[in-house]
Amino acid sequence: MLVVFSAAMAYLVAVQGNINWTAFLALCLGGFLVTGASNTLNQVLERDTDQLMKRTANRPLAAGRMNVSEAIMIAGFASMIGITFLAFINPWTAVLGTLSLILYSFLYTPMKRISPIAVFIGAIPGALPTMIGCVAAQGELTALAIVLFGIQFMWQFPHFWAIAWVGHEDYSNAGFRLLPSKDGERDYSAGLQSFYFSLMLIAVGLMPYLMGVTGIVSAIIVAVLGLIYAGFSWKLYKECTKEAALKLMFCSFFYLPFALIALVIDKI
Repeated sequence: MLVVFSAAMAYLVAVQGNINWTAFLALCLGGFLVTGASNTLNQVLERDTDQLMKRTANRPLAAGRMNVSEAIMIAGFASMIGITFLAFINPWTAVLGTLSLILYSFLYTPMKRISPIAVFIGAIPGALPTMIGCVAAQGELTALAIVLFGIQFMWQFPHFWAIAWVGHEDYSNAGFRLLPSKDGERDYSAGLQSFYFSLMLIAVGLMPYLMGVTGIVSAIIVAVLGLIYAGFSWKLYKECTKEAALKLMFCSFFYLPFALIALVIDKI
């Protein structure tokens, strides 16, 4: 749902003139189905490791409620129908939607067991929804599409590292290496790097205002949200505790929707 929300908000930020509600609905439905297909393929590829983690052990494939052929069939139909919806809008949305599915399912998913660089790889398809929403509205790849992509891209690192810190035991049981430390264990590096990305997020978040797309009100809101995000990242760096990681994680849940809503309202 967050993927669909991000794409929809980006569409509303980027659209010029009247909203094409048919294209908007196709974006939401297509994004939902492609995301569902990606998650399904992820669970097909990780069905064995999902059994080793408490947070995923009850997923349909891991728990044995669904077999692999059924899941692949669902993913196939969802991806074809979803990409068709996106292609109805324009070729850019279909290409980017397909790229997102491929990167998430077949590059990010297997890379999680190899190297923490998986987080960087996963941040690309994770940030594509805002770019897809923007090109759905504007029909081409624009500077605004890159900026909106950059906001969601930067946001993901503190968000995901906080989750990886909180669920470290579970991820370790499955052989996933997600934290940015040298040995993949909990240390100051997750908080410090989260702090750096939070600062970059503040700068990127001001770009819609500097480009004249939105006004000063949303710029202030996004900057304040970024400073709060950076503050919780710094707290994780200094304390290196699960409690600090939880606070950063919950802060990340609020940052993205609040920032995108602020941009939309200010633009309107």
